[in-house]
This record gives sequence, structure tokens and C-alpha cells, in this order.
Amino acid sequence: MTAISAQLLHIEDLYKFYGQKVVLDNVDLAARAGTFCSVVGPSGCGKSTLFRLILGEEPPSSGEIAIDGSQVTCPGTDRGIVYQRYSLYPHLTVLDNVLLGRNLRTSVLQRLKRRAEFREEAMKYLERMRLAQHAEKFPHELSGGMQQRVAIAQALITNPKILMMDEPFGALDPETREAMQVFLLELWEEQRMTIFFVTHDMDEAVYLGTRVLVLSQYYTDDRGESPSVKRGSRIVADYQLPSAVNSTKVKSSPEFLEITAEIRQVGFNPEHLRHVSQFNLKHPDSFQTLTSEEHKPSVPAVAAKR
Repeated sequence: MTAISAQLLHIEDLYKFYGQKVVLDNVDLAARAGTFCSVVGPSGCGKSTLFRLILGEEPPSSGEIAIDGSQVTCPGTDRGIVYQRYSLYPHLTVLDNVLLGRNLRTSVLQRLKRRAEFREEAMKYLERMRLAQHAEKFPHELSGGMQQRVAIAQALITNPKILMMDEPFGALDPETREAMQVFLLELWEEQRMTIFFVTHDMDEAVYLGTRVLVLSQYYTDDRGESPSVKRGSRIVADYQLPSAVNSTKVKSSPEFLEITAEIRQVGFNPEHLRHVSQFNLKHPDSFQTLTSEEHKPSVPAVAAKR
């Protein structure tokens, strides 16, 4: 592991195969605590696969994933999860759904002894979500955006080191989705959580992230183009963005439109293939470990004459 392993999330030389199909190909990533990482990429590039590997739901084919210096081998409470489909139990009240994250980690005896303490803690999270007045309602009595805020509270009460979010606003209508984006940014500004946010919405990724990671299968390297060469996706660009809650009107600014257009070009255009040595990896936490087959440095002209 490199010196950059001091970062909260560290991924190095990560590969994932399904049979003969290469999904992830030598992925490297390091992220420090408090980073809001947005992850985008073409359909089928492996965003959800990478998400599952970090969660520990399945193992990598090779390579390593570590959180706070500990190897990821299985799911754990150090990773909170919010999915697109609300992870709420319909027969439980809003309060009981939030309490679930705490109750599942303690024995029955501890739950009874600390019931008042846990309830007070859950109510504090609901207050942060602006849902305290809805604590005794059931999920079906809430709007989609409110249900997703409950899901966020459910994840945060376990005090995870990383909040993992997979298309969390994908099922919401456009107006509610933007409202949730603003809410999440305000919450991040307040808590400075580490967030790993997967989305297919480019505007959402750039608006939310302090860092945008572009995962793509559209690139080239020195392995050649023979049928035997099977490439998977890797991080082809890593953008550092300002960390501030802005009006959603920023999405129509020239700077915003320029960076989203650039990301579409480098990550989504199969006709625009950058060589691995030309990736935009200027973020201070970026690093790349290329094999000798992937990148063969050109021989200097003087040396070639000898």
C-alpha cells in the first residue's frame, strides 16, 4: 500500500471480473475524510459494482480496499447506505425506522436499558432532517423526499465513517430532487461527512461533489487492440470542485456548463479515447498505478541510436 493509505478510503490495483468480462480494471482511488465524492460514468461502466465492493457485499478479483487503514472484507457499520429505493420498513413508524440502525447493533437488554437515550438520539437526527413532527407517522404517509430524509437519518445514526449513496434521488420528481440536493449539501456543510455518491445525473454530480470521479471504459493504453485484450473501466478523470452550497441557478452558469461538457467528452464519448498517461488526475489525492503493459514509456531518441 502506498503512503497515501493515510486517507480514509484507499483503493489500489482493484480488478473485478465476472467470468471473462473485465468490469473494473486497475482502479486506484484515495479520499480523505470530509470529501464529497460524486461518481459518474456511462451505463454499464461498473459504478454499482465499485459501490458494492466498497460496501463489502462482494470481494474484488484482486487488489485492495481499505477504510481508515482496515481492509474491507464484508459489510460493516462504518459504511452507511442510502439507496434509490427507500430502505424503510412500512410497518414501522418514522422514529422506529431511524432507531432500527441503533437497535440492530445492541443486545435486547441494552435496548431496554438505553431506550430513552436511543429515542432522544433518533429524535435529534429527525430534527436535523426537519422531520421531528412526523416521528409517529408511517412511511406511506410521507412524500418521496421526506422518506429519503428518513433513510439518511437511518444511515447516519450508526455514525458511519462513509455515507454511501447509490442514486438516492433517482426516483424523485425534478423539483423534489433539487430540493433534496440543496438539503444534502446543507447537511454536508454542517456535518462534513465523507460521502460516496453514485449518480447518472451529470448536473447533480457537479453541483453536489467537492470531487467528481469519472469512471469509464472509454480510454486506450499500450496493451494494443487485439481481441485478447479485454479492458474494464477505470477512473479516467478526477476533478476538484469548490465546496459551497450554491443556488441551483449555478447549474446554468458558463463555468458549470463547461465542466459538465468536458466530463461528458472524456468519460462518455467512445470516439474520444484518452491514453492512460493523459488522464486528468490533477486532484491532490489522485494517484495511478499503471502496469508496464498498460504504459510503455517511449525510448529516448539518443538511447535508440545506441
